[in-house]
Amino acid sequence: MSTAVNLPAVTVLGLGPMGRSLAGAFVKAGLRTTVWNRTPGREGDLAERGAVVAATAEEAVAASELIVICVVNYDASDGILRREEVTRALKGRTVVSLTADTPARARDTAEWAAAHGIGYLDGAIMTPAPSIGTPEAVFLHSGPRDLYARYLPALEALGGTHTHLGEETGRAATFDIALLDIFWTAMAGYAHAVAIARAEGVTAGELAPFAQGIATILPPLFEEFARDADDGTYSGEINPITSAASTMSHVVAVSESHGIDAGVMRSVEGLARRVIGLGHGGDGFMRVAEMLGRH
Repeated sequence: MSTAVNLPAVTVLGLGPMGRSLAGAFVKAGLRTTVWNRTPGREGDLAERGAVVAATAEEAVAASELIVICVVNYDASDGILRREEVTRALKGRTVVSLTADTPARARDTAEWAAAHGIGYLDGAIMTPAPSIGTPEAVFLHSGPRDLYARYLPALEALGGTHTHLGEETGRAATFDIALLDIFWTAMAGYAHAVAIARAEGVTAGELAPFAQGIATILPPLFEEFARDADDGTYSGEINPITSAASTMSHVVAVSESHGIDAGVMRSVEGLARRVIGLGHGGDGFMRVAEMLGRH
């Protein structure tokens, strides 16, 4: 296990809740940590804990070999990194972006970095700010494997697990987008389910244990349906999409009987009906993925 003595100095650009958590974990691990935020005064108690607060982004970048940036999106990131004086200061250093955005933006930034002699790794944080520095944190990375290997000991100060997904820069962002798709559509489904339950006189607290039961069903289904998608089998043995569409229509009917917007479920049912219309009614729901991928 590396010690802070032989780990590189690190700069954290961006001090929102996540950025402050990242910087705090580096400080706690004993790394020499410099911080900077576009709006001054966001560093909280980081200076008291040992972080150096830089007056400018250029000063912050010049202070460290490893630059970690975590801001709202790549528009904000570009607005910091691509300023001429900052770009000059970055030459010969490595940027690890933990900013969420699209795979295309990650690839574009990697090309920009290479053209200016800057090392670049893209990353995604898959857990909330309070998890940083704990075993529960989850980080995904993509980009040059040698850079990842060189800076992994420093990144491990952030806690949790770190996974290198490959050298193609956009892979971390791709995983991030796909996993966020699962999370937010699931949360939308749960919010809608609570609205239906309450309309029928069932409290959210009463529903919650059974909702958790639904959640436990999903992991093995994810694995099975992933095999279906990768193999192109789309088996409907468990539940053909004709049956699934029927149950979706029940959700729509009950929702609308209470004046609850059923737009999300209507959209899902519409996808199922399109699959059936294409002659795949005996297949499973994952046939939807194949249909959506058609160009």
